[in-house]
Order: sequence, then C-alpha cells, then structure tokens
Amino acid sequence: MSSSITNTGASAALKILSHNQYKTPRLLPTSLDPSPLVQFNKWLSGALDPVAAGEEEGTPKVHEPEAMTLGTATKEGVPSSRVVLLKEVDPTGFLFFTNYSSRKSLELAANPNASLAFYWRETSRQVRVVGRAEKLTRAESDAYFQSRPRGSRLGAWASEQSTVIGEHTLEERVKEIEQRFGTDPDGKVDCPENWGGWRIIPDEVEFWSGQPSRLHDRFRYLRNKTPAADGAVWNINRLSP
Repeated sequence: MSSSITNTGASAALKILSHNQYKTPRLLPTSLDPSPLVQFNKWLSGALDPVAAGEEEGTPKVHEPEAMTLGTATKEGVPSSRVVLLKEVDPTGFLFFTNYSSRKSLELAANPNASLAFYWRETSRQVRVVGRAEKLTRAESDAYFQSRPRGSRLGAWASEQSTVIGEHTLEERVKEIEQRFGTDPDGKVDCPENWGGWRIIPDEVEFWSGQPSRLHDRFRYLRNKTPAADGAVWNINRLSP
C-alpha cells in the first residue's frame, strides 16, 4: 500500500494519489444466504466479533460498524446524506431512530425512497442498500426510547433538530427539561411525539468485498417484483467490478 498527496500551490487542485490493495476472503455464490438481511447479519456479526462469527484468523474488529450513511431526497429529488447509527435489523429491514421534525425525517415523509451505505475499512467490505422508508409504531419507538441513557432522552426533548439555534439556547433548554422531569436518574422520561424510528425496507442490497487490482467481488440482491417460479424472493447476481 502506498499513498501520497500533491499540492502545487494554494490555488491549485489538491490531488490524492493512493494505491491501496485490498485482500479479503473471496465472496462466492455458494457462501451467500438467500436473504440479504440474513447475509448482512452474518457480516455484521463478523465485524463485531470476528472470532465468534468464524471469520478468517486475523480478521480485525470493525470500529463502529453500525455507522451508516443515510441518503434521502426532497419531493423534487434534491439529495442529502448524513451518517446515522443502525439500531436493529429485523426480518423486514434496517432500523434507526431520530427526530421526526429533522431534515431527514421531513424528506422521508415527502419522498420515502432512501439509501444506506456501510463502509468497513478494517475488513475492506461495503454494503449498499436501496429501499423505501416507513415509520415504526409508537410502541416500537417508545420501547427503544426508554432503553436510551437518561441524558439522551432529555436531549431528545431539548433539541429541535436541524433548526437554527442561538449560541446558548440549547443549554437553557436542557436545564428546562431537567427541571421538568426531575433529577431522579431512574425517573421516567416520556418519548416525545416528534421522535421515533424509521425502517428502511430494502428492494436492492449489494455486498462488496475488496480484492487485489480493483477486481472486487460484488453481488447484488434485487427483490422480485413478481413471484418467481421457485418461490425465491430475491434475485442474486454477480456484478462486474
């Protein structure tokens, strides 16, 4: 592996010249689960605890593998992206939680098409997801909200996420919320009505495994729009690197 940066002046273009060679265990059709959600859980388990997951000896743990780039778009199609944290993969999709008044939530409400991207540098793996968003039920959102640290629960009340704010406004709001709910560390903090979870239900999932000379392994799952003759829910194909 070698890399360098060239910059010939303050007004010149900054060029990054890198030649990282990736080498991961080959990704083969026989190793793929018929469900991309199950396959993702296998990879996530390996990222969290490679030894327990039976990964190749010497495979490193991934730092914060639940971090994912969420892509949304306005009704007019103007995109935006940010990193959020995956909290669960259920039999239907990928779950995360946020303020329903935030930019991402407003965009998902207006345009439910969304994308996710995971990049695990330590293991040279990527997962890309395209799907549609749906809100979780209040019961599901409240159950997760109550599992959060008390400070995070109070913060959800104090923050009007994505809005312009004064320099000391947030600190003042936090104090007001603390007074409202008291100082008992075990005291209940209700889940705000404008806070909750989203589920991204995938229609497309791609698994990418880095290989030497940029000849990477790529497999894409596409949801069958009509029932397949063999009953398969997903169509799986290798993609050219």
